[in-house]
Amino acid sequence: MSTTTTRRQPVQERSQETVARVLAASAVLLARGVSIEAITTAQIAQEAGLSVGSLYRFFPDKQAILDAIAVRHMEGFQAQVTGLLLADFPETPRNFLSAVIDAFVAYLDDHPDFRTLAFGKPGGGRYISRPTREDYAGTQVSELVMDFISGAFEIELTPQLAFRLRMTIEIGDRLLAYAFEQLSAEERSRVLDEAKALLGGYLFEI
Repeated sequence: MSTTTTRRQPVQERSQETVARVLAASAVLLARGVSIEAITTAQIAQEAGLSVGSLYRFFPDKQAILDAIAVRHMEGFQAQVTGLLLADFPETPRNFLSAVIDAFVAYLDDHPDFRTLAFGKPGGGRYISRPTREDYAGTQVSELVMDFISGAFEIELTPQLAFRLRMTIEIGDRLLAYAFEQLSAEERSRVLDEAKALLGGYLFEI
């Protein structure tokens, strides 16, 4: 058994390295100002120093690469917001929701490639596939929020609350997209303040 494990490990490490090179190459192209529409798998493979065939062993198409980048960002955000909340936990459910929104906005500001993937360009489409958004926003983020509010505020986790949280995430997603379309920081802040008030009142009914 130990021999089999020893043989498989280098293959696994090489696979992880290849995936990391593909994602890093995509980030480099985006940082150079190449639009998502213009980026091709051939360009990504060349930037990564791989053959197109090697890239396709791990990603069937460009959409799969974009989704993988988004997933890594979502995992990074979840780890970051968890640390922030544990370090200075809000006193009320509404303040909790506001803190999560503020943390997500800050993360998007720090990672413009993720912001583009999540919301696209004003008036344009999004670049993250619906199944990926459903998995992370609809499932993992929901579970994270439910765990926090049930443990910290002793709020009963009912099916109705779960549905309201799902609606809150969907509505909040659209309001955040609208906030990032604003032409000034002042207008964006105004939209975000109204979004927090609207979503907090709906989710917690207080």
